[in-house]
Amino acid sequence: MAGFVGILHVDLHLPASTSLKEKRKELRRVKAWMTKGGYAVAETEHHDLWQRAAFVVAATARTPGEADERLEAASRRLHSDPVALVAGEVRQVVRAPELTDGVPGEELL
Repeated sequence: MAGFVGILHVDLHLPASTSLKEKRKELRRVKAWMTKGGYAVAETEHHDLWQRAAFVVAATARTPGEADERLEAASRRLHSDPVALVAGEVRQVVRAPELTDGVPGEELL
């Protein structure tokens, strides 16, 4: 049985941030609730900008609908954040390869 991975790419704007230190503080807070919620998260862009950040958030699920629901929940939470404004987002749900899909010794990714 195949699983599914929901991927959410989010571009954030942090208008109140006046330094990289402030930005990091807010991003740590956002990443903490994401990981507590069972999401994998990585900051991917805008590392040197005070008021911008981009994340890739991943959620695993048994069905594509469940993966999409988890992405929707993460998106709602980000949109309701009082400090980080969502400037853009892209969602994708992909089927995870089954172990029998690959040749032994071959990478699945």
